[in-house]
Amino acid sequence: MSDHDHQTISAETEAVSPRFADLDTWPAGDIVASLVEAQIAAASALCAVRPALAAAAEAAADRLTDGTGRLVYAGAGASGRLAAQDAVELHPTYGWPAARLILLLAGGEVALARSVEGAEDDAAAARAAVAEHDLGPSDAMVSLAASGRTPYVVAAAQAARDRGALVIGLANNPDTALLAAADWPILLDTGPEVIAGSTRMAAGTAQKAALNVLSTTIMVRLGRVYSNLMADLAASNAKLDRRRIEVLRRIRPADEPAARAALDRAGGGIKAAALILAGLAPDAANRLLDRHGGSLRAALGEVEAPR
Repeated sequence: MSDHDHQTISAETEAVSPRFADLDTWPAGDIVASLVEAQIAAASALCAVRPALAAAAEAAADRLTDGTGRLVYAGAGASGRLAAQDAVELHPTYGWPAARLILLLAGGEVALARSVEGAEDDAAAARAAVAEHDLGPSDAMVSLAASGRTPYVVAAAQAARDRGALVIGLANNPDTALLAAADWPILLDTGPEVIAGSTRMAAGTAQKAALNVLSTTIMVRLGRVYSNLMADLAASNAKLDRRRIEVLRRIRPADEPAARAALDRAGGGIKAAALILAGLAPDAANRLLDRHGGSLRAALGEVEAPR
């Protein structure tokens, strides 16, 4: 790689890369090859920040472990839509309660489907939203903006941190206001886009991957995974109901009728159902889980401990 190429790769996301000049004249195969290469490189950008991702996830889990704190996402435009996508998956996948999830999206829900003029520049709206939700020391925020300068997102991060909430900041440009506002700044260094300034591409891929890693690690650390199984999986449709049975039978081997009966007695909770299959009554199973902060591994360990 030449010095010039290195300088291009490390430039800001809005920079125009000479490597892709005259892209509109290229054959489709070459365009696709360049885009695929850029997507792979974007995901690889996470390798450099693995320690930061781990530390940030651990810190967020510590804030949320008391059972009252909220997980908050703050974003605008394409980054905000990625944040929303990550957020809405937390309940079906990990049973994360809706009451403990907040999405601060510039322009509100309407911005999920279309651009809202000027919303990302409305810092006052972000500060008002943080105050309205009364964010505080038990809450953890994941804020993201490719540029690292989006006024709505920066203001949300600053206001949340001022109120004592933990703030994780994801940006694709160095030395930016969002990273400065965060307790845990994470730079996803994806450089200029194939299509100059189209940060939904490489920057967006890195953001989506980082969100996957952060939220999954947080949920694992909060005991919402047993082994590598979704122990708090919510049943919102027939497919997920079937999956709950399969997960339970992997945790505690049982025939299907017994597993379904245990789930019914547990009110649908996989963890309590596993303890019921281990011989506990439903009330005792729930009390044991509460005593161990929802950790099924710890609860089963107590049940199976030698007398």
